[in-house]
Amino acid sequence: MNGLAQKAYLEYKIRVKFKFIKAVKPDHIKDTDWQDWSWQLRNSLKNENDFAKFFELSDSEKKAFASGSELFNIRTTPYYASLADSKNPMDPIRRIFMPHEKELFDPKQSQLDPLGERKSANNPVPRIIHRYSDRVLFLVTDICSVYCRYCTRKHFTATDQAFIKNDEYENALKYIRSKTGLREIILSGGDPLTLSDEKLDRILFDLRRIEHVEIIRIGSRMPVVSPQRITDDLVQIIRRHKPVFMMTHFNHPRELTFESASAIEKCVDNGIPVMNQMVLLNGVNNHAAIVQALSRRLLFLRAKPYYMFQCDPSIGTDYLRTSIDDSLAIQKELWGHLSGLAMPTLSVDIPNGGGKMYYAPDFQNLISAEKRNFIGWDGVESEYINPEASVILKPLDYEMYLPEWDEVKNSKNR
Repeated sequence: MNGLAQKAYLEYKIRVKFKFIKAVKPDHIKDTDWQDWSWQLRNSLKNENDFAKFFELSDSEKKAFASGSELFNIRTTPYYASLADSKNPMDPIRRIFMPHEKELFDPKQSQLDPLGERKSANNPVPRIIHRYSDRVLFLVTDICSVYCRYCTRKHFTATDQAFIKNDEYENALKYIRSKTGLREIILSGGDPLTLSDEKLDRILFDLRRIEHVEIIRIGSRMPVVSPQRITDDLVQIIRRHKPVFMMTHFNHPRELTFESASAIEKCVDNGIPVMNQMVLLNGVNNHAAIVQALSRRLLFLRAKPYYMFQCDPSIGTDYLRTSIDDSLAIQKELWGHLSGLAMPTLSVDIPNGGGKMYYAPDFQNLISAEKRNFIGWDGVESEYINPEASVILKPLDYEMYLPEWDEVKNSKNR
């Protein structure tokens, strides 16, 4: 299939069920510039004058810009800015990237490092976060093309460290090599896809030379805020170092434009699995109708809705956080109506580095040793009767896998 035929097929395919609309390019910008991800980064909106060219700024937004250094860094790509309403400050997309004076007030909970990533137990060497047994975060850059106002890593992101220094890079690799229990490396930051193809290729190549590393993930918001980054050259680099999973970060169905849908399709068509992690945000996506709309569209594009995160209590995020009760209500409303394939897992990161915990709706109304009684999502009442404990057997060959299981459980100490 030649290039034109592939394009025609893609345009047909992603319009069969859902309509993915192209982002509106300002008339004064050349098509070649608009489609160039490096141009998007170079021309990012960074200050009040930049934003005023695109938006009618509210008084609260102007006060936020006036606070200057008191705020977390501000940046968005022209592409992503084009998805937001230029006049309405309550527009969901606009709330994600536009600074607000409420960031200066934290009446409930405010933490610089809500995930406890700077604790020595979790941060053994610079740029490595080792919280879980068999996987680490590798912070390869602190740069993002868009600084989301709810960012959980404000203690690190946007501190102008760009690409990791060579000595830190080598020490991070040395740590990964030394921990033979590690199975997964998650490239994060910042956004790894703000790096050049050459730097990404180097990182992936170096990690693939480590025998015990099985899976690599790339956590990126670039498919959302600058989908032009997902080039043919990039996907071939990633494919060459497989298995690599692309962890995207779509929060709202309006972020799924023709451009971003094409970026997702390009990944999965080239054998790169795509998993999405959304954050429940007050006034942005905290409604079951929006979550299902996002999940179904992602799944149609073969991207798995993976996590539905509770917003972390990072500095300045109080106005964007939902309550856990609100999130549980959304999850329970989705349950049974939404395919399990489309259902993201509701997760809360326990503050101060306690790790993830997962929620599932509780349909049990009676628990005993003999049975469990349930009322299902649609009101059906029934019971599950347990077999006698005396008849429950261990699998005949389970001992074959015990050494492997012990290694996994103790891998952080290896």
